Amino acid sequence: MHTELLNLYYKAEENYLSNVDIKVFRHHIESLQQRLSTYEFLRDHEIAIFQPVADALQKKYPTEPPQTLEQVLRQAIALLRYAAMAMLLNNPEFLQHRLLEWLTEVVKAHQTQTLWSSCHELLSARLKEMLTDAQQDLILPLLDQAQATLVGVPAVVSVHA
Repeated sequence: MHTELLNLYYKAEENYLSNVDIKVFRHHIESLQQRLSTYEFLRDHEIAIFQPVADALQKKYPTEPPQTLEQVLRQAIALLRYAAMAMLLNNPEFLQHRLLEWLTEVVKAHQTQTLWSSCHELLSARLKEMLTDAQQDLILPLLDQAQATLVGVPAVVSVHA
């Protein structure tokens, strides 16, 4: 998004923006407002999002060491925070470079792929309960990208309705 806005900025140095350019600029501003609203919702409701996920993981894996479940949940919280920032920036590469490059190795080393898959399912389901369709369309593809990277499965491109 920043590159596109910079290009408009540079165009405006030479001439006024055309109607098409103004529409593009307006679209970016409206998109940014939706992204910011979604980011704030995720930030403000983090506990309400993750408590049911934590409870369900504990119930589903009663024999798993509590430290392992806690580690996966802490990493999932970090993942959602980074995904939210990537969404706000409209930059999926941000998530890949800032988090997934090192977290993938951690998940492999601790062999927590199964827990991650369950956590992803629970988190996605929880977000579908709490977010509007438009908000889901902004954040869920990033979580799907993370899931594909972390557990080594191909990403499924889907529209979350």
